[in-house]
Amino acid sequence: MIEAPNNNARRRKFVGLLRGINVGGRNKIPMSDLRSLCAELGWEEVQSYIQSGNLVFSAAETAARLEVQLEDSIERRFGLQIPVIVRDAEEWLGYVNSNPFPEASLNEPNRVILALSKRSPDSDAAERLRDRADKGERLAQTGEVLWIYFRGGSARSKLSPTLLGRFIGSPVTTRNWRTVLRLDELAGSRSDPGQITLS
Repeated sequence: MIEAPNNNARRRKFVGLLRGINVGGRNKIPMSDLRSLCAELGWEEVQSYIQSGNLVFSAAETAARLEVQLEDSIERRFGLQIPVIVRDAEEWLGYVNSNPFPEASLNEPNRVILALSKRSPDSDAAERLRDRADKGERLAQTGEVLWIYFRGGSARSKLSPTLLGRFIGSPVTTRNWRTVLRLDELAGSRSDPGQITLS
């Protein structure tokens, strides 16, 4: 049974990320089905971006509650246990503004990665992970998120979401700078959409 929304609370815009879906033929969830499921939860203005599990929507619950709602609904509907990470649009804008690699993001946006975890990493997480960095990879931590610049590409990097999750002790999902910006645009949190652009 899908829980009814709290219609008395103020609705806000959120960004939702699903970890590890539609990768290598595993954990298949069509985006049209995912949007329909979100609508059944009472979420509004539901949009998806590409096939890797990126959502923008409005709802009247806390981010933590929305994560549980969607995780439970996905398990019931698709039989999959998929970690979901939800942040409100203002938090997402904060991530955009705190990007520590602006020059690399402009020149190589697909190699600058935002790593988000369900539980905030320890303050020294980036420092400890630098021991695993290779090929000029750079790490930085801004608040509750990690940023990685994969100068040589991420295909053979040791800094996978699985490794990050082990260090942090919580599921981690990653998105490149292009996706971060696109989700910010869809969420409508930036007063000047042209403030940060891609070449």
